[in-house]
Amino acid sequence: MPLLPKRTKYRKQQKGRVRGKATRGNKVTDGEYGLQAQEIGLITSNQIEAARVAMTRYIKRGGKVWIKIFPDKPMTAKPIGTRMGKGKGAVEFWVAPVKPGRVMFEIAGVPEDAAKEALRLAGNKLSITTKFVKRETESVGDSDEDK
Repeated sequence: MPLLPKRTKYRKQQKGRVRGKATRGNKVTDGEYGLQAQEIGLITSNQIEAARVAMTRYIKRGGKVWIKIFPDKPMTAKPIGTRMGKGKGAVEFWVAPVKPGRVMFEIAGVPEDAAKEALRLAGNKLSITTKFVKRETESVGDSDEDK
């Protein structure tokens, strides 16, 4: 069952374009390790599901997986062999626009080498380059006020 919104205000959207770097969702918050996007892209619901399956199969029901992106943008396509005009095509699939720096998947409860391999397998299912990141731990006495 692919990910898609239960309902939307409008059935179809304009394509738009993704620009800039991720300012939100760019840190590992829930898990211990994450898979971070390195470039701009549109991740389809099928890619998200394939990455999730690859991760969970590798860790064999151990640990916990978080999916931090959701495909809420409809993409349309006209049938092959159709002439131009006659309106916009039907919604074919759903995508999640991703900016560089966005943490897309998080994992916890497994050793680092297992998490690294699981996230590498997940990254291979996506159409963009990715990077393995760890959670940043806040150390005591390392605040900006002291400087």
